[in-house]
Amino acid sequence: MDGGQRGVRTPWDTPPEAGQAIEVAEGVLWIRLPLPMALDHVNIYALDEGDHWSIVDTGVKTRKSVAIWENILRDVLGGKPVGRVIITHYHPDHVGMAGWLMERFGAEHWTTRTSYLTARMLCLDVEEAPSPQALAFWRDAGMDAEIYQRRLTERPFNLGDISHPIPIGYHRLTQGDVVQAAGRSWDVHIGHGHAPEHLTLWSRDCNLVIAGDQVLSSISPNIGVHPAEPMADPLADWLESCARLATLAREDHLVLGGHKLPFTGLPMRMGQLAENHHGALKRLLALLKTEQVAVGCFPALFKRSIDAGTYGLALCETVAHLNYLLFKGQVTRRRGPDGAWLWKAA
Repeated sequence: MDGGQRGVRTPWDTPPEAGQAIEVAEGVLWIRLPLPMALDHVNIYALDEGDHWSIVDTGVKTRKSVAIWENILRDVLGGKPVGRVIITHYHPDHVGMAGWLMERFGAEHWTTRTSYLTARMLCLDVEEAPSPQALAFWRDAGMDAEIYQRRLTERPFNLGDISHPIPIGYHRLTQGDVVQAAGRSWDVHIGHGHAPEHLTLWSRDCNLVIAGDQVLSSISPNIGVHPAEPMADPLADWLESCARLATLAREDHLVLGGHKLPFTGLPMRMGQLAENHHGALKRLLALLKTEQVAVGCFPALFKRSIDAGTYGLALCETVAHLNYLLFKGQVTRRRGPDGAWLWKAA
């Protein structure tokens, strides 16, 4: 399709089958892996370095993933070794098989400092029961009593459950670095909000952008506050990143995201990603003319029912929007009789 036309356009109507590849540009393969969650896939990219491959993101580690990776190495990558693993951010669907590939091939690990340290820490940190901090965070948000009681007896998700251990040592990437890969020079631009120090790569030599989850074609990445940092303001980080990266965007950029389909029309998409949250903030302020606990804000923010599978992500994203308004001085909060925060427009 013509990337010069305005609007978000997807040159491929269908993705590759799991473990198969589509060549999106010379020396750049788009591969898709399944995920055992509601968002049921992740995109990874193989960059041809001549005598080896660089792999951007890796999928989760499960028995199924390992079997698919064995087929990829043999049939898609032609038995040529993986010399480098480039990780856009620390979430398990992106870093989960990085350690496996590193140990198998002696591959280098290239990523940002925050991604490396967080992934390695969380792989080593195993919780068998919810922490006191998580329980307090859920109570503060007014979590549904039935869901809260159920979570008391459930083992929390641990990153190591679906990630291979991260070996010691990595090559740090920072804003302004230039990476040589697939016969191209790629400028490093760092985003924030969905994950701290999220890596994106912008080719100087063609129209390719490797975006991870910082920029997706048809869904907005989760922007959430978590028990480890309950007063974080990731939405401010996200909006700053959208504004900064938008100055780099061209209509003909072919954006290779971590989920959904590659697309062109990046200037429009950057505007949409920011406006999605500005619209949510307006709806939230209108709702908060009367006091609400965080979970009472779900209908205004998401305009759809939130089921058990999305409840946790919705709670974290709601707190992110409330914190943003709190730091802007647009809402206040006080403790309710049950200890949950009650939020109200200032």
